[in-house]
Amino acid sequence: MPAQNEVSAHGNDRPAVFAELVGQDDIVEYLRTSVATDRPSHAWLFTGPPGSGRSNAAKAFAAALNCDVTDPRARGCGSCRSCAMITAGTHPSVATVSTDNVTYRIEDVRALVTTAQDRPQGARWRVIVIEDADRMTERATNVLLKAIEEPPPHTIWILCAPSPADVLITIRSRCRLVSLRIPPTDAVAQLLVDRDGLQPEQAHFAARVSQNHIGMARRLARDAEARSRREAVVTLPLRITTSSEAVQAAGTLVQTSQADAASSSAERLSREQTALRRSLGLEPEEKIPAKLRSQFKKLEEESTRREKRAVADSLDRALIDLTAVFRDVLSVKLGADVELINDHLRAELTAYAQEQSAEDALACLDAIVAARQRITQNVPPLLAIEALMMRFITARGSDRQATRP
Repeated sequence: MPAQNEVSAHGNDRPAVFAELVGQDDIVEYLRTSVATDRPSHAWLFTGPPGSGRSNAAKAFAAALNCDVTDPRARGCGSCRSCAMITAGTHPSVATVSTDNVTYRIEDVRALVTTAQDRPQGARWRVIVIEDADRMTERATNVLLKAIEEPPPHTIWILCAPSPADVLITIRSRCRLVSLRIPPTDAVAQLLVDRDGLQPEQAHFAARVSQNHIGMARRLARDAEARSRREAVVTLPLRITTSSEAVQAAGTLVQTSQADAASSSAERLSREQTALRRSLGLEPEEKIPAKLRSQFKKLEEESTRREKRAVADSLDRALIDLTAVFRDVLSVKLGADVELINDHLRAELTAYAQEQSAEDALACLDAIVAARQRITQNVPPLLAIEALMMRFITARGSDRQATRP
């Protein structure tokens, strides 16, 4: 990849589709160079932590590959017919695939492999972007492996995952790796100012507390309810002092996540059932014939899987926010000269830090990691969160007890 000082020379003429990849100048230059070649690699793996923009980078790369502009270095204009269709998700030769389920279904992967054999329509390349490739089971990955090993000359695969280790080595060894990083706070804030018209102070706050996750920063800046929910989560360790409060807090957190997921899932299931009735020629209140019930049962099963993932994702986001709290506590304990992620709670965090040792703060961070892992391993969410909240209780006050004469 080019060095940072080489890339900066191209910063002002960056194609429009790459505009949101802030703080990733070396990656943008690398992708632009690949677009300009006659034969870019047939398989790519875009990695990066949540908020790094790996999915946005993959879609921008897909647009640049098929841009109508003649000059290879200028491809990715964002305004030609191909760029507009790819950005809108309507281009017939570019597919962006994601799953609302816990894992990808093997039949969905087989369908993608079949699609990959088709020649592109009105484009240079048929591009298939697979978001959350880490959610593929080993069986599904093996189906994909054959297509990547022997790809059609006109097809490019782009897989997205948090890290290379989240994808089987047989897949990642055949892919060109693109590693994105979390963009700087100032870069995310400036994007929110330029793109969304936010005030600088508001944009900086949203960027900081979202830990530079562009999508989450925008949501927090615009949605007062989202800010309120986050505030309730990050102040939990500061508020709970007894075992009963810890158990109650865990129950409230899990119930809120489950209620939000159930509501969203029910609305989507209703829309899907209505559409299915219409396609089958059934009236809204008409009884479903026995021979058609399996189709409606399939919708319900998919809805249940989506709801399970939505609960896990919601809890994971809450646990990431709690991680920020204890990073702040450690910064205060160690006297680090850094801006706290939750700087608006500095006084409360300083008081809380006096009640525990640095070792206990680290133990709480470890407990959060353990809770995240348990939830992904099908431990009942309530049990995982209750254990975490109880760890917060045991940490509280330990520093004062250790220093008591």
